[in-house]
Amino acid sequence: MLIDWFQNHQEILWFTTIAVDLSFAILLFRLFGRQGLYASIVISLLLANLQGPKLTEIFGLQTSMGVILYSSIYFATDLLSERYGKAEATRAVMIGFVVSVIIIVMISLSLQYLPSTNPETADFAQSVHQATATLFSFTPRFVLGSLLAYLISQRFDVWIFHIIKRKTQGRHLWLRNNVSTILSQAIDTVIYGVVVWWGVVDFETAMQLALAKYFFKIIIAFVDTPFIYLARDWDVDGKDWVAG
Repeated sequence: MLIDWFQNHQEILWFTTIAVDLSFAILLFRLFGRQGLYASIVISLLLANLQGPKLTEIFGLQTSMGVILYSSIYFATDLLSERYGKAEATRAVMIGFVVSVIIIVMISLSLQYLPSTNPETADFAQSVHQATATLFSFTPRFVLGSLLAYLISQRFDVWIFHIIKRKTQGRHLWLRNNVSTILSQAIDTVIYGVVVWWGVVDFETAMQLALAKYFFKIIIAFVDTPFIYLARDWDVDGKDWVAG
């Protein structure tokens, strides 16, 4: 019954997914401190690569799962910036970039393996191979656009976050969290739209596709604000219960 209800209420499912995604991010932070936020970024990148091509419609606009599953990355870098400073947030961004490169390289290599021809498993192997190729046949345009958009927008997010924090003398966390995320997401959206879509479609259509996704990104930026306030003052450093 719950599955049927969510399928008939996609907008509620969307907000629920964002809340769950951000809840897992702060849970990782609660349990493991800054390492948990690094893990959250890696997980989000993995999920965005795995489920990013899945398209759906929310509020009558087409979007992808990648937009939804990308939300906790900006949350994690902003929380790292707030708690541990610019250097730690930049380190997390670069970890995410390297992880993205590794994901793309390893998946591209895996696609070069031909499916099994064993009579007992050939049909299954062929269907899985085709499904995997459909999801992960990365084009050079996609690779360049996604990596460039991630690196530039995330580095900008960390930079502008600390500019605003300095200008406001550490006050108004909601302001720097939202402004940094909204501006950096705009950069991410424009770069991805120009590099990935422009040429496949005309420039106007590319920007229309980008703006539709940006609408969802702005909402996510506002939704994550209560989560960063919740986690900002937690005493998570020095926990050694895992090792002990």
